[in-house]
Amino acid sequence: MDIASRILNRYFYYFKKYYSFLVVPSFFLLIILLYGFQLQLFQSVFIILSLTLFYALIIALLVVHRNQELNLIREILEDITHNRVQSSTSIHLTKELPDLEQTLKAMFSKIKNDINYLKKLEQTRTEFLGNVSHELRTPIFAIQGYLETLLNGAVNDPNVNKKFLKKALFHTDNLNMLLEDLIDISMIESGQMRLKFQTSPILPVLNRSIEQFSEEAEKKGLKLSLKIDNPDLELFFDPERIIQVLTNLLSNSIKYSDKGEVKIIVDEKKHGAKITVRDTGFGISPKDIDRIFERFYRTDRDRSRQIGGTGLGLAIVKHIVEAHNSKIEVDSKIGVGSEFSFFLKKYL
Repeated sequence: MDIASRILNRYFYYFKKYYSFLVVPSFFLLIILLYGFQLQLFQSVFIILSLTLFYALIIALLVVHRNQELNLIREILEDITHNRVQSSTSIHLTKELPDLEQTLKAMFSKIKNDINYLKKLEQTRTEFLGNVSHELRTPIFAIQGYLETLLNGAVNDPNVNKKFLKKALFHTDNLNMLLEDLIDISMIESGQMRLKFQTSPILPVLNRSIEQFSEEAEKKGLKLSLKIDNPDLELFFDPERIIQVLTNLLSNSIKYSDKGEVKIIVDEKKHGAKITVRDTGFGISPKDIDRIFERFYRTDRDRSRQIGGTGLGLAIVKHIVEAHNSKIEVDSKIGVGSEFSFFLKKYL
């Protein structure tokens, strides 16, 4: 009884799952059993042979069906391999394989995304190399031109020799800054730069950053100031890297301001502090704000060439601030000035 029950349960299981393939063998089994009943052949051997034939037919049909499914899967994989599938919605398997269909669709979407990412990466690499070569070429050609002019006799002309040497030195400094920024951004993006987080007073970092530009700001007639309500405020950050962030932001603010003030503001919150660098400079147009953190992007290339800079400073700022689990924010108006701000946490 137990054996017959298990056979019937198994039969109904397969009938429910593969009913379309069990109709024909069930029909044959019914005929055989009726024929055996008519001939009174209900011996155990006859029953075993009948069931054997029944399951043999089922297996044969299932093998045929599975081969068809495997061929369909093989064709889909070949189409994906040869880039003949345009969308995951065009991938269809039989209704018995919904999970595998979803897996193939997910695999196709991932492959497509990976290919698009690699194409974008290649385009970015090409653009980066083009920008680097252009940025290197500009100071090198300028230095070469001034030195050639001096060697051709201008070195003995007191009216121009110092002027040309100062210009050559200016472009040499730009070249050195470019190489340092390239090394920094390469280390950041490759994950080789390790930040040294510690709980430290923020005031010495701010004072050190301001001291670097006090003379430059004074020459341009700009007021360089600091506003911090709690001089003893301690935050959790990498001091050297935050100095690098403030240096880039202060440098840009002074370069792109002809009058007014450049100010660092520290606004203490419950869990940290918002640090803002505010200036009264030229301002940034709304169409440029979303792109200023791209490598080598300049809002005004002609003015940037005259002022100097590598075009990598804000990209470095963005990476360092994000490494502190923060975000650099910009608020700017043409002719009014700009504000760059980020948040540093307290160590709780």
